[in-house]
Amino acid sequence: MKKFILRRLLANDNNEPFVPNAKFQHPEVASELVIDHFNLSIEGSPILKNVSVTIPANKITCIIGPSGCGKSTLLKSLNRLSDSIEGVKTSGDIRIGDTSIANCSASELVELRRRIGLVPQRPTPLPMSIFGNIAYGCKIHGVGGRRQLRRIVRHYLKVVGLWDEVKDRLHSPAVKLSIGQQQRLCLARSLAVEPEFILADEATSALDPVSSKIVEDLFVKLKEQYSIIMVTHTLRQTLRIADYVIFIYMGEVIEAGEAKQVFENPKHELTKKYLSGAIS
Repeated sequence: MKKFILRRLLANDNNEPFVPNAKFQHPEVASELVIDHFNLSIEGSPILKNVSVTIPANKITCIIGPSGCGKSTLLKSLNRLSDSIEGVKTSGDIRIGDTSIANCSASELVELRRRIGLVPQRPTPLPMSIFGNIAYGCKIHGVGGRRQLRRIVRHYLKVVGLWDEVKDRLHSPAVKLSIGQQQRLCLARSLAVEPEFILADEATSALDPVSSKIVEDLFVKLKEQYSIIMVTHTLRQTLRIADYVIFIYMGEVIEAGEAKQVFENPKHELTKKYLSGAIS
């Protein structure tokens, strides 16, 4: 009976245009993300060294470089997930507009992580229903009410192309979805609180080629409204979808620029060697 009532209520909402909750409105002008002389060490060992780069708004920025060069650590620093690493120390700053990420207080982290969403390498659905996964972040931020949550869940499942696949089983456990569906669910969960930036840490590496292509196509579509920052080991993927590229080697930014320029006319010898496969 509960599932029948939910389907009927969702059907009644179908013709109403979706408007994000006022708590989740984006600024009128999308903000760049500025990394300013940022350093990070773990147990005294330097991992990121004097990183300074500006990540453009409403673009797909790909962070590339050899394994172990600091790509994922930099990505985690952008929403302070690096704080959980034992023995970590940082200096310098990371900013969105006037907001300092590196120096914000613990009480400000919840709102910061709403503004900077994360899609992990492997899907991490919460141990609850499909519906509950999408509604979870909204409830944390004080957005509730059955009607509002129903509309949010339907809208973002549609955005990631999952609605038609799951609309008749919204109360089923999310872990029963395929891996590709779970990853799109995780993306929808991040989008439901309307972040300004989406961080993707090798978000397609665990997916089959068809699911990977679906997620890539979603990122290309989503950059109209969100700024997307990806870590990837796949240069072919970077060539397909990147607007901007940051090349990191041994914890330092060696080169950053428009993807076309970096691939066709790299300025640094290390960049040339990495793109040619001479270093990996």
